Amino acid sequence: QVQLVESGGGLVQPGGSLTLSCAASGSIASIDATRWYRQAPGQQRELVATISKGGTTGYTNSVKGRFTITRDNAKNTVYLQMNSLKPEDTAVYYCNANTVTEGYWGRGTQVTVSS
Repeated sequence: QVQLVESGGGLVQPGGSLTLSCAASGSIASIDATRWYRQAPGQQRELVATISKGGTTGYTNSVKGRFTITRDNAKNTVYLQMNSLKPEDTAVYYCNANTVTEGYWGRGTQVTVSS
């Protein structure tokens, strides 16, 4: 079992920055990859960024060059640094982690980009 808790969301003006955190507990050594997803109202949940167990990262095109996913193994935490935020980045952001057999989700954190 893996438990995930997101934090760091909030209200930010266009062009601003936020850093989201995803703290993991439980069977952390079994995690293969950790991902950030987001879901805007009325839209499907979309994959934003991925970091593998080996540290390989990937991003959806709309956030490349603006978002950075990192991991602090000592703190069992994955971060999503978000810069140059746009109103279209407004969504609930979810952390997801998968093992060989299971996928786990956090409850999400709201990010609102508005002036």
